[in-house]
Amino acid sequence: MDFVDEVTFAVQGGHGGNGCISFRREKYVPKGGPNGGDGGDGGQIILKVKSNLSTLADLRHRKRYKAEAGVPGKSKDMHGRNGKSLTVFVPPGTIVKDAQTDRLIADLRFDKEEVIVAKGGKGGKGNARFATSTLQAPDWAEPGKPGDMLQIKLELKLLADVGLVGFPNAGKSTLLSRISAAKPKIANYPFTTLTPNLGIVRFGEYGSYVVADIPGLIEGAHHGKGLGDRFLKHIERTRVLLFLIDCLEEDPVGKYQSLCKELKAFNADLELKPKMIAFTKTDLLIEPFVVPDDFSGIKTFQISAVSGTGLKELIQSLGGLVQDSGND
Repeated sequence: MDFVDEVTFAVQGGHGGNGCISFRREKYVPKGGPNGGDGGDGGQIILKVKSNLSTLADLRHRKRYKAEAGVPGKSKDMHGRNGKSLTVFVPPGTIVKDAQTDRLIADLRFDKEEVIVAKGGKGGKGNARFATSTLQAPDWAEPGKPGDMLQIKLELKLLADVGLVGFPNAGKSTLLSRISAAKPKIANYPFTTLTPNLGIVRFGEYGSYVVADIPGLIEGAHHGKGLGDRFLKHIERTRVLLFLIDCLEEDPVGKYQSLCKELKAFNADLELKPKMIAFTKTDLLIEPFVVPDDFSGIKTFQISAVSGTGLKELIQSLGGLVQDSGND
């Protein structure tokens, strides 16, 4: 299934049913009173979270969702049936915005959480409602009201505990495949990962956390270069950041600073997230890797996703950091 993280479409609540104009026509009652019933209310458009969904792909081809209209009232004081509401299912982590104003409507994170995005129109009152002691035969009724109509934009931000951050070919996908059951595409060329991948990592006796493999960043990603700006938003929802830096890089400090710069330029709050650094591909080293003094304030690991070196320690430390961040 294709990964789709943004869709835009119109929603329209059902039109309210018209009120009825009717008078009793009973035998031997020549001047019967009004008996027109009310129209039914229009249906609503509801967005509801379904936990087994992971993409907005099912919604990308439909441009409009319209709820059922209310049924008009009838004679003999019979009220019209309310229109059926329409429920649209979305994955956890869906942000709902007004497409015209960018106003936030809802942030849907949890299974079965829902929001009404378009209310149905109110049904009109029948002429029986307007009868009084001085006006015994009203010959008018209310029309039904139109339902809400607007253009909405859905944005999906993955919900993960750990976000893997690094330049293309830093080893993010390989690491995810080794520490979880996820099977991302892996090859030796830039931007192997074209869509975010999620994997569940087990640690300790009962612990687990979710890791997101975000497509590789390049300098200028926050301006739209490469693939980064489209997927940087997924990092916003993670609790912890794990920076992956190829230990064969000539300037690991510069690479790290460049990654931090891209994250900060996209969202300054990302700089405040708990973070660790993993120097990857240590199996390719001829001589031992020496961690530069510039990283003295950050917990670092030297790992090889191929040989498995350092993975156990990394998994346990990440699990502890995730737990600590959840208790803040």
